[in-house]
Amino acid sequence: MVVSRRQLGVAALGAVPLVGRRPQRGRTLYIAGDSTAAQKYADAAPETGWGMALPFFVRKGLTVANHAVNGRSSKSFVDEGRLDVILGLIRPGDFLLVQFAHNDEKSDDPTRYTEPWSTYQDYLRLYIEGARAKGARPVLATPVERRRFDAGGNALPTHGEYPAAMRALAVAERVAQLDIEALSLALWQALGVEATKAYFNWTDTEQDNTHFNPPGAIAVARLVARELVRTRVLARRDVVRLDEDIPTSWITWPPA
Repeated sequence: MVVSRRQLGVAALGAVPLVGRRPQRGRTLYIAGDSTAAQKYADAAPETGWGMALPFFVRKGLTVANHAVNGRSSKSFVDEGRLDVILGLIRPGDFLLVQFAHNDEKSDDPTRYTEPWSTYQDYLRLYIEGARAKGARPVLATPVERRRFDAGGNALPTHGEYPAAMRALAVAERVAQLDIEALSLALWQALGVEATKAYFNWTDTEQDNTHFNPPGAIAVARLVARELVRTRVLARRDVVRLDEDIPTSWITWPPA
């Protein structure tokens, strides 16, 4: 999950809410994550991060500020100062939703790799403690699953010990936890080998089993919204369209 320096610069700027757009007394849900959630631009279409679709499921007065960036792990996001940017903006009553693991797993890259039961949890604590210090509420989301099936058509988990390590940390730190890994795995199993292709970034030239197209991003954002209600991070009145179809035409890709 690597992008060019130009794309990273655009993504970083695009992640910061513009002054004046947030209602004076509104709340903001910040997303810290990787390419599965990140904003995509016209040169990457139809690839779509689930964070692009999440605003369709929340009411006015709750802003989604998507700071997720391609290729980042819980470690590199911090080391590059991206968490500091969020903590400089976040206010009491806001939320910090954290989803990492895809790139934490890259053991051949010391700038991104974390070990599930030690450094991964250590870095996640920085997000938890940082949000709490600002009077905001941290929320952990286990990583959305990739599209992988065995010969018998069984959807396979791909994230090793990282989801379990996050679940354990959430319990220890008394943090709300959205189990997107388990829910997405169950969704891919229900859809099956062929139908899931319509949710991932499969094109004439690419067979991508990690990143989503608009239907996939919308489906995962729906899981996130439902979990935000189930865990009482948000009230039911804060979300909309949980059981409604979202037109894929609502997804747009700004110029790169």
